[in-house]
Amino acid sequence: MSALALAGAARGRGPALRLLRRYGVYAALAVLFLAAVVLDSGFLSAGNVRIQLFQVAPTLLVALGMALVIGTEGIDLSVGAVIALAAAVVPLYIGWGLPVAAVTAVALGAVSGLAGGAMVAFTRVQPIVATLALMIGVRGVASLVNGASAKPVTDPALLRLGSEAFAGVPWTAWLAAGCVALTAVLVHRTTFGRQLVAVGDNRRAARLAGLPVRRVLLTVYLLSGVLAAVAGVLIIGHGAEADPANQGRNIELDAITAVVVGGTPLAGGSVRVLGTVAGALFMQLITAVLTQHDVHSSITKIVEAAVICLAVYASQERGTR
Repeated sequence: MSALALAGAARGRGPALRLLRRYGVYAALAVLFLAAVVLDSGFLSAGNVRIQLFQVAPTLLVALGMALVIGTEGIDLSVGAVIALAAAVVPLYIGWGLPVAAVTAVALGAVSGLAGGAMVAFTRVQPIVATLALMIGVRGVASLVNGASAKPVTDPALLRLGSEAFAGVPWTAWLAAGCVALTAVLVHRTTFGRQLVAVGDNRRAARLAGLPVRRVLLTVYLLSGVLAAVAGVLIIGHGAEADPANQGRNIELDAITAVVVGGTPLAGGSVRVLGTVAGALFMQLITAVLTQHDVHSSITKIVEAAVICLAVYASQERGTR
């Protein structure tokens, strides 16, 4: 085959590959959903749907914050530790009522996010190093604040938030949907969203253009910390206990996976909010389907690892074109 023919074939495949990379997660989600329904006739039962929504909502909240951070070519490994910190402080303040306990947890999440953002923005520490140090430190603080043992939570308002539904949809899912809408508006309809994308695309050029690079970095890490703290409050309400030693462990990996599977490139310069939602739902469905069919947890982890590798490869391809 001649060089011209090869070039023509490559050009023909180009649009198809771009469509696959852009909409592949939605197609994969649809196929997996149909497979789940075919394999289990009770998958669409109201009870099972509520369970899936309860389980995916905290991961989705964390993933939204992670998507903003990754959009600036960063990473936030401290989100799981922020959830642990929320689990440590909520029992201390829940006697004052849910609003006080929740605001305290969210405020501490914001402080943690600002600390990570300050290290990245002002001292120019690599995001993975800054947030790794923060992850270790914040978990240590959580253990010092309220110990490492699980504590029951009996506040009726918090338990209702974590376990009840409105119009058949869990309150946690309603809250996650509201955060999705706000994040989409922030990214696609505000000046800040355009600045975020510019910083992620080329930080040096953004700085030379006079954009508030440091403020953007501080804001995305702050939002990541806030969303992680909100997720922590929901996890506590749903489980009716606060367990700083275990709650939030590895959720940063689930969030990164959801973001990358959803099409946001690790190289930054783009944030796909709806893709992140689809990615979180896709990973939740994989876990649910394999678990419901008694597949060993080790196999589940192997499947998730394969999905991560494929998604990262696709993200790199998108970033280099």
